[in-house]
Amino acid sequence: MSSYDADARAALDYLVSSPHCTGKLGVVGICIGGHLAFRAAMQPEVLAAACFYATDIHKRSLGQGMHDDSLDRIGRITGELLMIWGRQDPHIPRDGRALIYNVLSDAGTRFQWHEFNAAHAFMRDEGARYDPAAARICYDLVLELFHRRLSEGER
Repeated sequence: MSSYDADARAALDYLVSSPHCTGKLGVVGICIGGHLAFRAAMQPEVLAAACFYATDIHKRSLGQGMHDDSLDRIGRITGELLMIWGRQDPHIPRDGRALIYNVLSDAGTRFQWHEFNAAHAFMRDEGARYDPAAARICYDLVLELFHRRLSEGER
């Protein structure tokens, strides 16, 4: 777990050091990357995180073993989350999504929650799972979140 968190910290530090960076940071992740974006959101300068079908949060199985602490650290998230799921995703079943939703709600986390009648990886533009209409909605949701949270008008 420490290597995942150290990689996120290094990437955020690199971005902040860029003369093109406003200091307002957002992250996006898909699948296992959704879980990693969720963890990156625990860094205080991350103001927005888009997590698409973030696998293994409910199972606590990121990294070696089955004991990651992502659910336990939700209170560290100070930015806003965008959580997007497919209802027919076998990797994150209904009870797993409910667990994540309830922990986020109980912690008072600022988040949006969207579920689509879709399978895992429904935004990948290949194969039978691809849903272009849902993907477009999701991209628009990310753009809205980033514009609102990372623009000059809001902190």
